[in-house]
Amino acid sequence: MKKFFQLAVVALLLIAATTTASAQKFGYVNSAAILADMAEMKAAESNLEGMQKQLQKKGQAMVQTFQTDVAALQKRAADGELTPKQQQEESAKLEARQQEIGAFEQSMVSDLQKKRTTLLEPIYEKVNEAIKAVAEAEGYQFIFDQQVLLYGQETSDVSAAVKAKLGM
Repeated sequence: MKKFFQLAVVALLLIAATTTASAQKFGYVNSAAILADMAEMKAAESNLEGMQKQLQKKGQAMVQTFQTDVAALQKRAADGELTPKQQQEESAKLEARQQEIGAFEQSMVSDLQKKRTTLLEPIYEKVNEAIKAVAEAEGYQFIFDQQVLLYGQETSDVSAAVKAKLGM
């Protein structure tokens, strides 16, 4: 009788585990499409593009001025207007400016990355919160991104529900 009771408990646990495992619900979203359709994302990209153009314009002006000054120094040196010591001093000044241009370029990349993070992080957070809300409301245990999904039935695509949650 004791063995029968133990077998019954084991059988009951197996049935419960099977039921729980088969009840899991999986879904996926196309986050790239959702982000592309968001007005906030378009505004952030436009803002970043404007900043990038402004910084590039400043950098190009620095390079152009540097190139003009190099050409002027070469002409003055060729015409014999400068002593060797003056040529060295002017060359040193130009090298320092060239290093400033390099530092500006590095600073430009860093500034753009910081701005990108500042602008995009709240948008990503908003999308993730919408995905989480849809998952909880519709009983999904897992929601994957379509970009890393090898196969998924179209009925498991919850992108429309996430867009609706975002008010799109």
